[in-house]
Amino acid sequence: MNDEQLLRYSRHILLPDLDVDGQQALLNSKVLIVGMGGLGCPAALYLAASGVGELHLADDDKVELSNLQRQIAHGEADVGSFKAESVAASIAAINSDTKLNVMNVRLAGDALLEAVKCVDVVVDASDNFSTRFALNSACLAARRPLVSGAAIRGEAQLSVFDFRRDDSPCYRCLYHEADDAALNCSESGVLAPIVGMMGSMQALETLKCITRMGEALVGRLLIIDGLSMDVRQLNLRRDPECPACQTRN
Repeated sequence: MNDEQLLRYSRHILLPDLDVDGQQALLNSKVLIVGMGGLGCPAALYLAASGVGELHLADDDKVELSNLQRQIAHGEADVGSFKAESVAASIAAINSDTKLNVMNVRLAGDALLEAVKCVDVVVDASDNFSTRFALNSACLAARRPLVSGAAIRGEAQLSVFDFRRDDSPCYRCLYHEADDAALNCSESGVLAPIVGMMGSMQALETLKCITRMGEALVGRLLIIDGLSMDVRQLNLRRDPECPACQTRN
């Protein structure tokens, strides 16, 4: 790190569990974020501000007026623009040293697997089961940690599936099949700050996966009720009947 970086990240470097080596690990890291909405916006901004060296931003959607209630990286002038490009512009204003790979596409199949292989950690900030299942499979195949978050109404949940560890469950240990009747915020609504809380926590778990500081949320599901501020943790184990990872060693 040069003198400017030492000053910029001084509050991180002061943390005994992070220090210079941890900050250097962040600067050397690459993270893929899938979904540039309510979760992806705060996750991307905090990862860039924290010094993650390279961010790969994937989303094929464009900014709509209804997004501005919660998707804090977009502004009124961004309506009609690709979300990934809008987030990239916000990141550039915060940290011009962050390298950006902007993908205005819905990653799938071989393209998704290759995108996952190119990074150290994947952040699932998507809003549908098909994408979450596909990300889970790709991260399993590439043995990359998957930081998974979701939010609806006033509730949110978070877990980390770290496939560098043989004992880690996967997303489909939690949800075997897609729920076609699952709630979505366009129909059920979502409280704006709850996605900010969850996206920020996804950024925190990503930093922990990269630096190995603290204890990542592996084998645990965090559930938050924002209206009552009730916070619960459920223990998760690998499911021997899981359709995705039952053949893992």
